[in-house]
Amino acid sequence: MNAAEDGHRPVPGDALVACHSCGLVNRCPAACGGVRCARCAARLARRIPRSLSRSWAFLIAAVMLYLPANLLPIMHVTSFGRTRSDTILSGAEFLLISGMWPLALIVFVASILVPLAKMVILGYLLLSVQRRSPTRALDRTRLYRFTEFVGRWSMVDIFVVTVLVALVHLGAVAEIAAGPGALFFAAVVILTMLAAITFDPRLIWDNVAVDGRSRTD
Repeated sequence: MNAAEDGHRPVPGDALVACHSCGLVNRCPAACGGVRCARCAARLARRIPRSLSRSWAFLIAAVMLYLPANLLPIMHVTSFGRTRSDTILSGAEFLLISGMWPLALIVFVASILVPLAKMVILGYLLLSVQRRSPTRALDRTRLYRFTEFVGRWSMVDIFVVTVLVALVHLGAVAEIAAGPGALFFAAVVILTMLAAITFDPRLIWDNVAVDGRSRTD
């Protein structure tokens, strides 16, 4: 039975656990072993197992791949026998010079700023949890929600390259091929998404004082 069904209002100390998949608050014993969510049947846990170590692993891998993702060409464009290779940054610069500044701005923000900001925020959240910081828990939760919201827009470049590669096959006149940077960039996006998914935001509140006490469960 869940807390909403029996009209019970949750208070600190109750044996209640929020499902990480759907958010429903369920009644759960202290260990929560084998108990599943009443709504989505996901396995319940007071905290995602090995949340910090798994998030760190995904984040460090994403940081390592971020450099080649931006230094290697993401796309090779052949036009009338001449080939031009562009990285994400040079592609945005080319769009800006060509007068397509709105598109250049979208590419720059979605493909460079958003992944970088997401990695910095996730690193800050992981460090703050490891150091058991009790301050600004609400702001840190909002930062986590921000990473979830903007993460979906990081694939703009990969989507554009995929569409162009599929559509432009005109032989010697024009042809577009994906570069190695596209693979690294896609890996960065996927790894940052996994880092955010495996991070348990409930850990942020573990050391926040409740009724004069510090929560450590």
